[in-house]
Amino acid sequence: MFTGIIQSVGQIRRLEPRGGDVRLTIGTGKLPLADAALGDSIAVNGVCLTAVVLTADGFAADVSRETLSLTTLGGLTPGSPVNLEKALTLSTPLGGHLVSGHVDGVGQILERAQDARSWRLRIQAPAELARYIAHKGSICVDGVSLTVNGVEGAAFELNIVPHTLDETIIAGYRIGTRVNLEVDLIARYLERLLLRERAAESGGSGLTREFLAEHGFGG
Repeated sequence: MFTGIIQSVGQIRRLEPRGGDVRLTIGTGKLPLADAALGDSIAVNGVCLTAVVLTADGFAADVSRETLSLTTLGGLTPGSPVNLEKALTLSTPLGGHLVSGHVDGVGQILERAQDARSWRLRIQAPAELARYIAHKGSICVDGVSLTVNGVEGAAFELNIVPHTLDETIIAGYRIGTRVNLEVDLIARYLERLLLRERAAESGGSGLTREFLAEHGFGG
């Protein structure tokens, strides 16, 4: 588990193909590794990876074929900057929101505009994630915990303050940039709870307007 508060911007040093998978070697910048151990989880652009090699200023992690296909990690190249966060502990302040490091889908930057010292971003999410994205709710973008400022269909808006621009890779986003998205953990579990016995049915389409009306939700 993570908090979505980025601890360092690192850099991809090497991508080594290994039988269909890839081993990433990452320089960790200011991320402290003195207390890290082999097998620890570190989020890279919001993707939970397991450290299999540790050095004084970096680590290596194996990335499966599935992870490469479902996230933006497959598009990284040597020199690419990445957001880094070590797994939270019981003593870690929860400054963002609970983040699993399991990416739900890949979004794309539609618009970026300066607003005083902040930036406003508009991001297109996959259609199947739209029901989990709510106005003033939480969403994780490339590992960064952010608040949704507006929603229209599967597109949502964010306001990025100067500190976040300085401490993450978001300042490098351009129109068309692909980003890893993780929706709020609570929203996903709430959907399953509302489905009750239907959650065990195979091939179900999840919550529908008809299902909610049948069970007393909505006007």
